[in-house]
Amino acid sequence: MSQTYSEAVDGGATWRDYYQMCKPKVVMLMLLCAAVGAFLATPGLPPLAPVLFGILGIALVAGSAAAVNHIADASIDARMARTRNRPVATGRVSFGRGVVFAGVTGIIGMAILVVFVNPLTAWLNLASWVGYGLVYTLYLKRATPQNIVIGGLFGAAPPLFGWTAVTGTIEPGALLLVLIIFAWTPPHFWALAIERKDEYETIDMPMLPVTHGELYTKWHILFYTLILVAISLMPFVIGMSGLLYLAAAVALGAGFLYWAVVLLIGRNPRAPMETFRYSILYLMVLFVFLLVDHYVYPELMGVGWSAASGTR
Repeated sequence: MSQTYSEAVDGGATWRDYYQMCKPKVVMLMLLCAAVGAFLATPGLPPLAPVLFGILGIALVAGSAAAVNHIADASIDARMARTRNRPVATGRVSFGRGVVFAGVTGIIGMAILVVFVNPLTAWLNLASWVGYGLVYTLYLKRATPQNIVIGGLFGAAPPLFGWTAVTGTIEPGALLLVLIIFAWTPPHFWALAIERKDEYETIDMPMLPVTHGELYTKWHILFYTLILVAISLMPFVIGMSGLLYLAAAVALGAGFLYWAVVLLIGRNPRAPMETFRYSILYLMVLFVFLLVDHYVYPELMGVGWSAASGTR
């Protein structure tokens, strides 16, 4: 029998346990968005050093924030089927060692960003760490059904991190990328929350399906998906991206709207998880097309993108 959180005394932790604490799948998606932000920041190829060190530093700081989330949520993780086998929840990693791991990882990440990238990127990452690791995890998550909407801002910043790593400045194009992820976050997480509604009720977590019901949440998923689709067209509207990206954004947005409607109709019991899975694919492919369009479309059309002015 596995140990409970209250018995946590480091029950033979391996490197995989510490790796799991960093939420690698989530961080990998963040790093993809950060890398796209870095490459979109300049018309040509960005300098290699700030991109590589920036990605490394961002990964370490994000992994540290994820580890804090594991530590703070260990008691409730142990009561949910999806999370009960997490390292801190089972006791494989003790509270103390988890704190040390999160602290060391975060400090190293910040040091890399300060020394090898630039102070702005470091400060932005620290703000995101505080926002997600402390404000969202310790307060918002337990305080309001709008936790995902408010807290989503902290998780939407990776493209800005990548952009500032290369330019050292905050520019409109970077903020538009942040806005896309900010709008994407609620329908993404609320779909999962519907699937896990019973578990959230058990631990008295005020997720939207628990406090306002599934139908209310499904309407909000559709509403935010419409907002997301509209915002996703803005890079083309302002001249930041071309027809290649526009075609991808329209097609991907249509797919997201399809699943939002299927979810709302309620005839497919698998719709919540299918919507959740599609949302991940949506964001990955959308950002890949942003990158491909950035280099392919200008070559085809003989134009270039000005990051600062937002024009081609």
